[in-house]
Amino acid sequence: MNSKQQRWLHLGLLMLWIALGTILRLSRLLSLPPWTDECATMVFSLGNSFQTVPLNQWIGADVLLSPLSPMVDADISSVVNHLIQESTHPPIYFFLTHWWIKFFPTDDGLVSLWGARSLSALLGIAAIPSLFGLGYLAFGSRLVGQIAAAMMAVSPYGIFLAQDARHYTLAILWVIASLSCLVMAIQAIHRHQPLSVGMGLVWVGVNSLGIATHYFFSLTLCAQGVVLLTQAWQQGRKDPQSLTRSHWRRIYGVSVGTLIGCLVWLPALYSIYGSEPTAWIADGDLTGEWLAPIGRLLIWGLSMILLLPTATTILPIGIIVLSGIVTVLFTVSLIPKLSNGWKLQQHFPDPRLALQVFRVYLVSAIALVFGITYGLGMDLTLGARFQFFYFPAVILVFAGILAGVWQQETFDPASEIKHSKAIVAMIWLMGLIGGFTAIGNLGYLQNHRPDLLAPVIQDASQSPVFIATTHKHHGQTGRLMGLAWEFKQLSDRNGSVQFFLADRDPQKRTYTDAIALLQKTLTELSRPFDLWLVDFRTKVDLDAQHCFRDHLSGSWAGEYKYKLYRCLAEK
Repeated sequence: MNSKQQRWLHLGLLMLWIALGTILRLSRLLSLPPWTDECATMVFSLGNSFQTVPLNQWIGADVLLSPLSPMVDADISSVVNHLIQESTHPPIYFFLTHWWIKFFPTDDGLVSLWGARSLSALLGIAAIPSLFGLGYLAFGSRLVGQIAAAMMAVSPYGIFLAQDARHYTLAILWVIASLSCLVMAIQAIHRHQPLSVGMGLVWVGVNSLGIATHYFFSLTLCAQGVVLLTQAWQQGRKDPQSLTRSHWRRIYGVSVGTLIGCLVWLPALYSIYGSEPTAWIADGDLTGEWLAPIGRLLIWGLSMILLLPTATTILPIGIIVLSGIVTVLFTVSLIPKLSNGWKLQQHFPDPRLALQVFRVYLVSAIALVFGITYGLGMDLTLGARFQFFYFPAVILVFAGILAGVWQQETFDPASEIKHSKAIVAMIWLMGLIGGFTAIGNLGYLQNHRPDLLAPVIQDASQSPVFIATTHKHHGQTGRLMGLAWEFKQLSDRNGSVQFFLADRDPQKRTYTDAIALLQKTLTELSRPFDLWLVDFRTKVDLDAQHCFRDHLSGSWAGEYKYKLYRCLAEK
């Protein structure tokens, strides 16, 4: 096969991976109602505010969902203002979503959920050819690029993030672009040539946009810094004078430019620490759970490649145990094969350098996660989505190793590894099964699932339904919004459900006044009715209101914790 035919073959394969990745990411995009953070994305991207939702009073679903309705006078300045006042995130993704959702008609007066999620999906699709390019650039091999693109197309983790109306897929693109610049810089260093001025400016621009998309992008910059320091140490041992030459001076310039791009956000980063929306990460309490972050990180890392059905709240325990056993056995069986693939790649200069660079990057990234988790008491392992900054490197290193496995019989006929190409195909097929697991919502169950709680409420309550929760910030409003959205699909319940957000006193930091108002309003409602306390974080005595706990109902559904009280007519 001549070079022209090879190019067409590789182009055709890349188009195949993109098409498959597109189908997987756009499939069942509306299978779930919006969860808390997606509600925040849509509200802020519309230029609206959560503060328009009344607190400490009963409201209907239409009032609760009103911030999800497009407003004629909302513009980019509204997006910026509400993000600054109510959120902890930088604005780039919200700007893009603000413009993007204008192309989609409203859904019964509310913003298009498909439109909001499709932006993230398309950005996730763009990561497939982007990772092909990074693989080809770093390893000098189209085979590595093809395997990386194929694994990215079916990655359960990649699909999970791409079907979420959040900024992680955009941040992943910036990570891939920044790593591409890092690879070119290190290749230039090894040739003792300076990185071009244009590429240096692109690198600074990408890094600045990455920070403006998600503050955790700063972790990728720290990990890249360790890679560059490692390269400087290795070259400095051989030739100390090399660190003052032009190829290193250009790197110093990029570092200064990136630092300036990051310092712009320092006041915003400082304001985040200790804020209510991030308190669940920064509680710092690992008492009795010192091993839990390690276990979680292993699970998240493995799910970037492989994921079998493990959703604990909706699957029988037998299936979950079986999935765990198969995953462990499959992973262990791969170790000798992957080890041989790694060793083979060490015989070639480009793959050897690429694997060295990304190995240091991954070790540094994981060390940062554990350092922040154990050292600062901010558990970054609580959310799978927070691992986005090293996700492309995991896929790329795995692709580099699999390329070695693929070529095992060609370059090392005496190897004990037989049918190497079939092994790679089998690994990819397991990844594809993981992709189906992700779109079937059978693997990840971190986010609140209103679709699981709403049917429980519908089945248990024949009387009018009143749902109350305690309120600290817009996160709690978003949780009830998801429920209201789901009830809106259940038209028979849409008009009868009422919601109450019991607001915490910001000075006293108690719910005393809100609970008093809740108890007072209960005496004024027509009876009988059912009161559902959902994620209610304070004590309340409802006996005086003739509301009695139904102990036959459960207590958890879709990550919501609830209690059902039957409020009977007074005799």
